[in-house]
Amino acid sequence: GDDFPVGAEAPTVVATFDDLPADVQEAVRPPVQEMIDGMAMFVERYADEGGLRIGDREELEEYCYYAAGTVGTLITNLLAHGSADERRVRTMRNTAEEFGLLLQLVNVSKDVYDDYSEENNVYLPAEWLEAEGVPQEAVVDPEHRDGSARVVARTADLARSCLDEAQAYLEAMPLRQGNTLSAWLVPYVLAVGTLRELDERPEDALTDAGVKVSRQEVFAVLEAASSASRDTVAEFRDVVARTPFHRAGDVE
Repeated sequence: GDDFPVGAEAPTVVATFDDLPADVQEAVRPPVQEMIDGMAMFVERYADEGGLRIGDREELEEYCYYAAGTVGTLITNLLAHGSADERRVRTMRNTAEEFGLLLQLVNVSKDVYDDYSEENNVYLPAEWLEAEGVPQEAVVDPEHRDGSARVVARTADLARSCLDEAQAYLEAMPLRQGNTLSAWLVPYVLAVGTLRELDERPEDALTDAGVKVSRQEVFAVLEAASSASRDTVAEFRDVVARTPFHRAGDVE
């Protein structure tokens, strides 16, 4: 907002980056540059519209790649640095993009109302909306609630298709040099929970009610994830896909 311009802390960010070791800088620079270039391209592409208007699945995945797939690559570059386990590194590099896409596609699915009403962005593909008879500018209109909800569900299904690769990413990441599984497991598990909620009521993504997991579930996931291991990632996923975590009992 006006009280905190986006670039206000840029000098601090640049100075902090300059203090990092050269090899760490080289791990960070390429994916960050790719993200910046991609976001600038999207802003320029829709400058005349005043907000983003995603056209089809290909463009949605392209946007999500620049917004979050690049972050998966950045994380991987940092975690793979100095790792002697080539198998784990290879798995991470093969699944990093999907880990980022999962989280971004969940956001796209659940935040339709806020994205349009507050940011003037429509990430639900126009092609999918058109198939349901919904003009993109009417994505949150009550008269089109059912059609838009089906597109929300379709977008959530696209996110769901990334779950296996994202799980493989978590199970492969090295836990050393201060990296903890819980830092990445929590957003993964909450994404699974959000997909569960979207499956039950996709129409809520189209109103100010929104779609999100409860605070109780978030706290329960945070507490349990602090002592999780790579061997329990699948169990966390299975439990949360079925029911809110705080109602399911502990993951063994």
